[in-house]
Amino acid sequence: MVMHIIMRADASSHIGSGHIMRCLVLADRLKLDGHEVLFATRPQNGDLVTFIKQRGFSIYELQQPENWLVPASTVDYAAWLQVTEYDDAQEFASAFDSPDLVITDHYGIGAQWHKLVKKAYNCKIIAIDDLVREHAADLIIDQTLLREPSEYHLLNSKATALTGTQYAIINTHFSHLHSSQLVALNTLANTPRLLLSMGGIDAPNATLHVLDVLKKIVNPPITTVLLNSKAPHYKSVTEFAVKHSAWLTHIDFVDDMATLMCEHDIAIGAPGSTSWERACVGLPSIIIALADNQQTICKNLEAVGAAISIELEAISKNLMKAYEQLITDYSKMRTINLQLCDGQGVQRIMKHITQLFSGSLTLRLATQLDVEQVYAWQCKPETRRYALNKDVPSLAEHRAWMTKKLASKNDYFYIIELTNSTDEKTTPVGVVRLDMTAVDTYTISIFIAPDYFGKGVAKLALKQVDILHPTKIIHAVVLKENTASQALFSRAGYQRINEEQFTRQPVE
Repeated sequence: MVMHIIMRADASSHIGSGHIMRCLVLADRLKLDGHEVLFATRPQNGDLVTFIKQRGFSIYELQQPENWLVPASTVDYAAWLQVTEYDDAQEFASAFDSPDLVITDHYGIGAQWHKLVKKAYNCKIIAIDDLVREHAADLIIDQTLLREPSEYHLLNSKATALTGTQYAIINTHFSHLHSSQLVALNTLANTPRLLLSMGGIDAPNATLHVLDVLKKIVNPPITTVLLNSKAPHYKSVTEFAVKHSAWLTHIDFVDDMATLMCEHDIAIGAPGSTSWERACVGLPSIIIALADNQQTICKNLEAVGAAISIELEAISKNLMKAYEQLITDYSKMRTINLQLCDGQGVQRIMKHITQLFSGSLTLRLATQLDVEQVYAWQCKPETRRYALNKDVPSLAEHRAWMTKKLASKNDYFYIIELTNSTDEKTTPVGVVRLDMTAVDTYTISIFIAPDYFGKGVAKLALKQVDILHPTKIIHAVVLKENTASQALFSRAGYQRINEEQFTRQPVE
C-alpha cells in the first residue's frame, strides 16, 4: 500500500526550524518505503520552503494572512499559526484528495484541528508534540527525555503515545555512528574541540554572548559555530568569527550533522531534537533554553547528568564555570549521553505507523479449515503464473501437502486476513509461508488472492512478517519476469543477491 501522506508543519523567525527539520527526517524514511509525502506549510519570514523543495518534497502553500501576527511571548503558540486553529483546519481539509495519513508538528495545532481534518478525510493522524497537550490523533510521538505515556490524555481510546528518547526523530546517520562512538576514546584533549549551535534562528543572539565568554579563556577551545544566513544576528557572528579566526570557524550549513558532531568533543547549544543528536554520538554539552517550552528538556538532561544547563540571561555570569565543569566531568557525561539515545527512533516509529494501517491486516496461523480455500487460490491462473512450480496439484495432493506443512514445528503457514472496520468481519486474502532452511533462516513464499491484487496487501503482509519475525534471516526466490514482486521485495528491505534471489537480514 503506497500511502499519500501530508505533513503539516511551519518554520519561521518566531518558530525556528526544528519542527520542519524533524519532519524531514521522518519524511525521508517514509519516502524510502515508497510512500508519497507532501508538506503543507505557510510561507513566511524565516520559512524553509526552498529547503524542503531542495530535499525533494512538494509543498502546498497555505494562504498568507491579511495581518501577520507577532507572538506576545515564546509560549504564544496561537500566533505561530497566524490564523485560528479552526481556519487552518478548514483550509487544510479542503485542499487535498483523500490523504491516508496526516502528520502534524505544530504547537498551534491540537485536538480541534485533528477532529476537523479526520472528519473531512477519514484518515489516520499522527501528532508530534513536546508539550503534553490534548490531541485527537491515532499516534502521538513525544521524544522528551523521561516523558511517560500516562502523561497524555488520549481522546481516541485506541490511540498510542510513544514517549522518551527511544523515539527521538533524528537522522539515520546518527544511529550508524552510535556504535563506533561507544568504543571510541573517552578522554579529552588539552584543547577540546567545541561545537556551538544555538538553532537555526537564535533570535536572542545567544551565540554571540557565548563567544564573548569563550574569547576570555586563555587557551580557548577550537570552536566551530553553526549559524545560517537566515538568522537575524548572522552578520555580527560572522564578523566576530573573522576577528577570531585563530580558534573560531563559522559555517552556515552542514548536510551531515552527525559527522560534524563526531569531529568535536563537547558542545554548547539549544535544547530540542539536537539534544538527542548530541546524546546519540556522546557529545557532552552546555544547554541554554531559548524558549519556555525548552525548560523541561534542560531540567531532565541535567537531572540525569547528561548536560549542564544555564539560563540565557546568565551566560556572561555562569558559562565559564559550566565550561570548567564540563571539562572535569567529560568522561562521565559522555557515557551517560551514549546511554540515552541509540538513534533507532525513526525505525521504531515506522513499525507503529505500519501497525496503524496493518491493524486491518493480520497474519494468523492456518488450520485444516483453510485447506480448500488455499487450494482454490492455488488453482487460479494468476497464482500459477509466477509460481516456481507451474503444475496444479489435485485436491488430494494439495491436502496431503498442506497437512504436512501445518504439522511442521519448524515452518510457519499464515493466512493473510483483512478486517472490515465497519462490521469487524475478517476476509482471507492470501498466504504467507516461512519454510525453515537452517537455524533462524527461512525461505518466504507469498501469494495474494487475485481479487486483492494492487491493493498493497503483499507489502503490508511483509511488514507483518518483520514484526512477527524480526530476528530471522529470510530468503526469497522471485522469477526475473515477475517484476512486480521483485520491486515488492526490494522496497520491503530485501537485498538482491542475484537475478532471482533476495535476502532480508534481521531487522532488530
